[in-house]
Amino acid sequence: MVDLAILYEHPQWFAPLFAALDRRGIDYAAFGPEGNWSPGYGAIPAPVVFNRIAMSSFLRDAEHPIFYAMGLLDHWRRSGARVINGADVMAIDASKARQLALIASLGLAIPETRIVHRVADIEAAAATLSFPLMVKVNIGGSGAGIVKFDNMAELRWAVNEGELPRSVDGVLLVQDFVPPRDGKITRIETLDRDYLYAIDIAGGGAFDLCPADSGITMTVAEPDQGLIEAAERIAAEMRLDVGGIEVMIDDRDGTPRFYDINALSNFVANPLDVLGWDPHDKLIDFLDMVTAKSFA
Repeated sequence: MVDLAILYEHPQWFAPLFAALDRRGIDYAAFGPEGNWSPGYGAIPAPVVFNRIAMSSFLRDAEHPIFYAMGLLDHWRRSGARVINGADVMAIDASKARQLALIASLGLAIPETRIVHRVADIEAAAATLSFPLMVKVNIGGSGAGIVKFDNMAELRWAVNEGELPRSVDGVLLVQDFVPPRDGKITRIETLDRDYLYAIDIAGGGAFDLCPADSGITMTVAEPDQGLIEAAERIAAEMRLDVGGIEVMIDDRDGTPRFYDINALSNFVANPLDVLGWDPHDKLIDFLDMVTAKSFA
């Protein structure tokens, strides 16, 4: 048995991680969530399992592994594996509603939001907010499943015509549209609940935030200490081993509003160009430490 197993879904995203592990000579097994598992069989693939299942997997395959993987990861944990970003973390990653409730419980500002699970409740929820507003899916990825409405007539038409976004869990968010200052959001990356680095992402607002898109630009950011400490508090409360926390400055009043936690926030592409160093090195140091503790 290897010491480290990586459960992943996207075919290309983790090539830099695998390459970095190979350079360090670390023995690991990497595999996807195909096949089946038995709740009555307690074998684990490795003492340490690193979960890299993306919430956006539903965009690539209707038979996505999100809920399947939660059960599998919890089973491995109960069977003795140390699971990095395990089922409890994944359950919050898979719910924007839970993310926002967690953030707000820490006294941090979020976009004003209403949570619904019936289309019939959309208009009443919107009536408690101001326009423009957004309707968002509870489980999204790369900014998918977000529609902006400028007035009630537009929203009512979408409701009547069945043109609202659909979440794979049936839950929707009706949310105030926050104009981000300078058209950018900041993604604060954390590792082992501590600040790792931050980047500013411009060109997409709150929509379609995929770094591969040509309209998106990323630059190294230096958030003030208050934002860093807030991100670390969020990561600690979620028990997030590694992931990104997104915040934008509300251009209307200057309030920092945290709005997304991403346990599968991939490290920035071309890190040497953007950051001047490769965060995969620190990630592998963390994996080494966790693996060593599992044998202590």
